Amino acid sequence: MAVARVTCRGQVGLLAPLVHVEVSLASGLPAFCIVGLPATVVKESKERVRAALLNSRFEFPAGRITVSLAPAELPKEGGRFDLPIALGILIASGQIRMRAEAAQAASAHEFYGELGLSGELKPVRGLLLAAAHARQQGHELIVPHANAVEACTVAPAQVRSAGHLLEVCGHLSGSAPLPLCAPIRRAGRDAGLAATCVDLSEVRGQLHAKRALIIAAAGAHSLLLVGPPGCGKSMLAQRLPGILPPLAQRDALEVATIAAVSSAGFLPERFGERPFRAPHHSASVAALVGGGARARPGEISLAHHGVLFLDELPEFSRTALEALREPLESGVVSVSRAALQAQYPAAFQLVAAMNACPCGRLGDPGGSCRCTPAQVRHYRARISAPLLDRFDLQVEMPRLSMSDFETACGGEPSSAVAVRVARARELQISRQGMYNARLSDVGVQRWCEPDAPARRVLERAMRQLGFSGRARQRVLRVARTIADLEGAPALSAAHVGEAVMLRSMDRAATAPSAACDRRPA
Repeated sequence: MAVARVTCRGQVGLLAPLVHVEVSLASGLPAFCIVGLPATVVKESKERVRAALLNSRFEFPAGRITVSLAPAELPKEGGRFDLPIALGILIASGQIRMRAEAAQAASAHEFYGELGLSGELKPVRGLLLAAAHARQQGHELIVPHANAVEACTVAPAQVRSAGHLLEVCGHLSGSAPLPLCAPIRRAGRDAGLAATCVDLSEVRGQLHAKRALIIAAAGAHSLLLVGPPGCGKSMLAQRLPGILPPLAQRDALEVATIAAVSSAGFLPERFGERPFRAPHHSASVAALVGGGARARPGEISLAHHGVLFLDELPEFSRTALEALREPLESGVVSVSRAALQAQYPAAFQLVAAMNACPCGRLGDPGGSCRCTPAQVRHYRARISAPLLDRFDLQVEMPRLSMSDFETACGGEPSSAVAVRVARARELQISRQGMYNARLSDVGVQRWCEPDAPARRVLERAMRQLGFSGRARQRVLRVARTIADLEGAPALSAAHVGEAVMLRSMDRAATAPSAACDRRPA
């Protein structure tokens, strides 16, 4: 009986536990058995491995072949185990004569790749996550050529790539060692991104909404834009990533890791970009929050350290919207299934857009809204009060007239605004270690204390507008961000007053517009 062991990694959520592929060859009737909770695609590797070995002019051992994927209680899925299984069979049968140093360091090497029937190595999903864990333990990786760039993103000095099973065998035997992959050069990436990025100066007029967008970017606040169709809500939301500071290396790796385990996979050319996710309003709860049979991350996790834009907010299902409330507060989401539980980060910035009424013409001077007050209330009631309360900024955007549109200027470019936003964020990190939108109640009491005139403004607003305790804390956080943009050490009445004015939906709830008191003609 001969036994060989080859190492690789599985994938459970954002974890990549080590998997030992143990191959045992014994005499007896021909059989090929894989144990250790293999998924269907792993079980099918028996046929791919058999064909790849025979077509690569190796002998397929006669007798009983047992492959154990340890630990046995960990579910295994994907085609990444094809190459380790094939190497285990070749080593156990003595068809690969490993050089002494390679045999001693076998436990410090990890092998990944799906085998084609002729022995070529095909790419596998989620390899960036495995490379990140391998880097922490100092392991070298041998991956398919198509995964080399992805693996080198996090482990540039520990990756070797191959295109065929024979190349891997030549490396192990020492006859044709595989070279280390060259580090990735990212020069010019930022310049290319800037050339294709939309600019804030392209939005004409809407100075009030632009001001709210800058405040939201400076403090990582959630933003709700309300206005008729065509007034520029989507244009403003799409330009938010362009005024945010660039991602730090650690944050960029987190974003890339989440993308690597998603159904779409990770694109190396997008490394370092802030994500901007804009799901359709027909998205399900699992699509937004995460889930499915394999507990994959949802849109809120794919928007980690970026922007989640929900256009036509009332058209989303009530269940899907309510599922956003807890991740908005905690910044993480737990996806639980019968077989496994995965926790994904979800520190996203929520931006939403909606019309003021079902037809969208309420408050539009040139419109002809015929929605009744009951229809308007029913339309807005699709967004619950607890969810609406979690929007720090709620801004109404009017439609520009033809003369205003032609004479309005674009204003500051995104590059100039990004400098002010970065300065305000650096001030927040140096002062309290987090952005203003993430401050706890204790942090609000310590860092967002208003002066006497500002306190009177806040008390009057709470009394007249019926602010909840959560709304009061959020007003103070926004006021702190406004003060940071101006470099002011304390919160004044002007800062608090502007923060109160940026909650238009609360004012609309206490003082309904007479414009909606209409009847159909």
